Amino acid sequence: MMFTIRSGSMTAVIDSVGAQLMSLQSVDGTQYLWQGDPKYWPDRSLTIFPYVARLTDGCYRYRGELYHMPIHGFAPTAEFSVAEQTDAAITFVLESCPAFYEQYPFLFRYSIRYRLENATLHVEITVENKDEKTMHFGLGGHPGINVPLEEGLRFEDYVIEVPPCQPRRMEFTPACFITGRELPFPMECNQLPLSHHMFDEDAIVLKGIPGEVTLKSSKGHRGVTLMAPDFPIFGFWHMPKTDAPYICLEPWSSLPSHQDVIEDLEKQVDLISLPAMGVYQTAWSLQCF
Repeated sequence: MMFTIRSGSMTAVIDSVGAQLMSLQSVDGTQYLWQGDPKYWPDRSLTIFPYVARLTDGCYRYRGELYHMPIHGFAPTAEFSVAEQTDAAITFVLESCPAFYEQYPFLFRYSIRYRLENATLHVEITVENKDEKTMHFGLGGHPGINVPLEEGLRFEDYVIEVPPCQPRRMEFTPACFITGRELPFPMECNQLPLSHHMFDEDAIVLKGIPGEVTLKSSKGHRGVTLMAPDFPIFGFWHMPKTDAPYICLEPWSSLPSHQDVIEDLEKQVDLISLPAMGVYQTAWSLQCF
């Protein structure tokens, strides 16, 4: 079911399936969110939980048992319930159940609140551990942004701008698993010029970016800033080896599996470990201009 929230500047539409953002449109008609053409990528803004990206052989170990889980966890395809809605905000909830417990042996309550404030969409996440044991998980966002955002511009007219920093690129194998190596990733003037070929080997995943990235063009006026101060990893992606007219700006809390390694959930050091009955809160936002 689709739900709509509004501010004086923007309208957002969210699907209860996956609590997925489906539209982010300004009052003048600018559609910032990729609209899901299956030729390139059928989704729009996946909700990532409780694991980021791929698991080797689609599985992991926990306390000696083997569990299976799809890419980005089960949240992207789950039916969320609505806990609260106002004109400008809505909260979706996903709770543990027998079907999820078979994939992920923890009792939890995952809440994601979308809130519009002028031209900024805030995405506020709460994870509650309802279990008597420590819960291990990863989470993130996967919003696809239309590129170009204005008539007459090209994909190559845009850059991703970051604050002054020395980012490091996570090395991935051809199968999209990590090798464990981090490589220097110099940027000229703190900018990454866009080209379709930059994604021929899949995503660019960086550490060391302090909290935000901006998609913009010197030839236009429209752009988006992703603000995610709690997230140590930023991913940039579109469908490899295509001319896809979008880019995903992805805040990640953790990395996928190592190549050919069945990860142990208790030993993967970058996962969030939430004590019994604990509560974890984080947020990211899209500021549109």
